[in-house]
Amino acid sequence: MSDVAKVEALVKNYHALKSEIAKIIVGQDQVVSEILISIFSGGHALLIGVPGLAKTLMVNTIAQTLGLDFKRIQFTPDLMPSDILGSEILDENRHFKFIKGPIFANIILADEINRTPPKTQAALLEAMQERSVTVAGHNYKLSLPYFVLATQNPIEQEGTYPLPEAQLDRFMFAINLDYPTFEEEVQVVKSTTTDVQSTVNPIFSAQEIIDIQQVIRRIPVADNVIEYAVRMVAKTRPNGDSAPELVKNYIDWGAGPRASQNLILAAKTHAAIHGKFSPDIENVQAVAQSILRHRIIKNYKAEAEGISEEQIIKSLF
Repeated sequence: MSDVAKVEALVKNYHALKSEIAKIIVGQDQVVSEILISIFSGGHALLIGVPGLAKTLMVNTIAQTLGLDFKRIQFTPDLMPSDILGSEILDENRHFKFIKGPIFANIILADEINRTPPKTQAALLEAMQERSVTVAGHNYKLSLPYFVLATQNPIEQEGTYPLPEAQLDRFMFAINLDYPTFEEEVQVVKSTTTDVQSTVNPIFSAQEIIDIQQVIRRIPVADNVIEYAVRMVAKTRPNGDSAPELVKNYIDWGAGPRASQNLILAAKTHAAIHGKFSPDIENVQAVAQSILRHRIIKNYKAEAEGISEEQIIKSLF
């Protein structure tokens, strides 16, 4: 099958996928789209939202429709790296045997990742970047596709360990989850307070997702689109020549080169799921908010004057 035919098949299957997910998840269309773009691009996502917005249910449903293995890890202050990676034990023959931890799955939900100390947060870093883990000097490959979706509660900051910038940068997207609309909430209550159970069918297999990730990497991008993405990221750096006044006044630290790479990769996927064979500037702008949001660090003045990341990013367009 040619790459053009694969993109056309992706558009068709993507719509079927959204329909399956909508059987269980009401609304949150933008959030679901960004999670899927992240998976098809081979990236990871950070979900920021208050409790009770069906984050776990959403990830579980997406994993089922994608035909992938799903594990949930509840991050707590006493969680140790071995609790997520696995550990070696002595078997009955007095040989060391490796017992795999929950990190060995296709989709990992790292629930409330900022509740665990940096030592355990760092255990995820190698898995996210290298798609492998090292335990007792042995390297173990993770099965592909591999996707980490971490959640953070933006309200409670007591007893949390904020993610260091190096780890935040590993996430392709930071996705904000809002409350549902009145109509959506009515629908949620109707569908979850009866004994009717909805089931979803897998639309993809693990191998098909790997194929899609490879096709997306082969999608051509015009030089002017790449230059636009790199220029946009360069504008977030307050000491740069191209930084606008808003950035110089309100940003302490801008985004690094990984933001430029992610902008182009996500723009390719955004174009592909909309039936386009090459991304343009509109596709870059469509994914820019969620890719840059967690990579720019506001200063005290921005906090005091209520300037949001969204306002700053929009000014870069």
